Amino acid sequence: MKSEDTPFEGGPMDGRTLPVLVGPTGNPPKTYRIPVPDAAGGPPTVLVYRRVPRGHSKRLGLPQGWKYEFDPEGKRGGGPKWPWSRPSRTGDPNGAEGKPGDTGG
Repeated sequence: MKSEDTPFEGGPMDGRTLPVLVGPTGNPPKTYRIPVPDAAGGPPTVLVYRRVPRGHSKRLGLPQGWKYEFDPEGKRGGGPKWPWSRPSRTGDPNGAEGKPGDTGG
């Protein structure tokens, strides 16, 4: 597998460069999750970094490499936005939409 040295910005990994495996297209993954073990033996804290372009070329505006920026909220997302998909509701854990006037019974 091929890897690429990728810089990290923000958060606890600020200023570090790590080798990140690249996919078949030559790009690193869109999100990079780093589990940090808890000192008390509890569940690990997960640091989330999002891939952003490092710079753009002058003529075509293509990305010239990638870097990771810290995402303090660490929300999942960034997936495809299909026109037939409904936005998920924050109150319903299943994301199910109800019809107006529907009592659920």
